[in-house]
Parts: sequence; C-alpha cells; structure tokens
Amino acid sequence: MKVPIVSLLVWGDFACFTRPEMKVERVSYPIMTPAAARGVLEAILWEPQFYYVIQEISVVKHETANGKQYGKGQWLSFRRNELQSVVSISSAKSWMNGTKSVSYIHAGGGAEDATQRNTLALQSVAYLIQARIQLSALAKQPRDNPQKYYERFRKRARTGKCFHRPCFGCREFAVDFEWCEDPSLVPVENWPEEDLGWMIYDIFDPSHRQEGFAWFRDDLDLPDSYAKKQKQSQKQGYVGTMIEPTPVFFRAQIKDGRMNCDPGQIEILRS
Repeated sequence: MKVPIVSLLVWGDFACFTRPEMKVERVSYPIMTPAAARGVLEAILWEPQFYYVIQEISVVKHETANGKQYGKGQWLSFRRNELQSVVSISSAKSWMNGTKSVSYIHAGGGAEDATQRNTLALQSVAYLIQARIQLSALAKQPRDNPQKYYERFRKRARTGKCFHRPCFGCREFAVDFEWCEDPSLVPVENWPEEDLGWMIYDIFDPSHRQEGFAWFRDDLDLPDSYAKKQKQSQKQGYVGTMIEPTPVFFRAQIKDGRMNCDPGQIEILRS
C-alpha cells in the first residue's frame, strides 16, 4: 500500500524557531524546524495509533486574499517582557488540593519577576509541510490504517479545524493553514542552496515513537500484542512507551527552497 503524504500550507506574521544553544536570548533558525512542523500537524489531528514523519519543508510564496505577501521572511529584532520563574507541579497540586493559597506570577513591565529579553525572529513566513503517516504499535489493523488518518486529517485541514491553534515556535505567533491538494502548484521561494549546519530535528528521537503512547482508558481497544500488558498498564496508568526527551540534530541543507527532513535520508546526530 502506498503511504499517503499529507501536504499543508502554513503561514504567519511572526515566527521564532529558537536555537537551543542560545541560553538567554531567543534567536530563530532561518527556516522552520521539523519539530515545529510536527507540532502544527498534531494541533490539527493526533491519536496514539499513529505519528507523523516529516519528509520535507519548503519555503514558499503565498499571497492572502487581502494582498499580504508571505515567503522566506525578514529578520525582526525586538525586546519583550518574559518571566524568570515557572510554576512547579508540586505547587500546582497544593493549590488544587487547597492546602496552600494560590501564589500568582505577575508579568509585564515593572513586575518583580519580569525580565526583558531580546528576540531575533522572522516576519511574514510561509512553508509547505509534507509528511507521511506512520502507524504505531498501538494501532489495531485493519481498523487503523494510514489512509484512514490521511482522510481525517484532510477533512479537518480543509475545514480549518484544529484542537488548539498551532504556532510558529512561540504560542503568541499564531499559524494560519490550509490543505494543499497539489504541492507541485505551490511556488517555491528562490533559495538556491545553503548549508545551515546542525539544526535540532526534534526533542524526541523519531526512532522511539513507533511504540506509541496513550494514557490508559478502559475503552481503549488495543491490538492483541498489548492484551497481556493491560493489567500492568492499569497500574502504571499508560500503555506504550513513555519517551524521555532526547534532543536529536541533523545537518540541515536547503536546495531549491526545500529542506529534506526524511530520517531515512539525512544524517542524524544523537546526543
């Protein structure tokens, strides 16, 4: 069976695909990362029975109905107020149980916890994401198959549905998207060739995602291979494999406005 390829056109006013080597200031990669692309697709549709394998990200030209142009984008530098502290899980549990009163974190100019940080982001960007749908070990065939999830994704993308608004790196940089029926008709930006060096591929190793992961439910219809694991799963609360974040990198290269992201065709560096 030919594996269906989902094609999604995405664009936005701002984007920041933060480089992990920058400890304090936010500095974006010059192009969307595979991790960010996966996040956009999963915002539209995700189930534990399958996962996305990003194959290619293209920098494209796109013009909206109001005449606004999107493409490779321009660099934009600005400063904004961010927070230094985060809410711990133990504190949140104490607030929920009522054992401690809620302690708010105040943001904004002049707040005690706020700090100004510089951001080097991209402005007016547009990309074409192409990815294949891969079944995980939690899929029960023939009920679960790539074509089924492809059709569901296509229907949701065409009607603009998503479980949460996708973003370009930061939550405030919202993404607009539409289904692309014929990727060959989308004009690609003039970006002949460039070696971008090592880029983060994902915070999860793609080779670890095949086992799948889902919080356990009594109505979860699992394949026979997982039938013996159900009792243990009830005790631990989940089925599949809980993956620990393990950042992996790859040698990002642009050729004719396209970046190959297929794990089987690129060099991946594991830490």
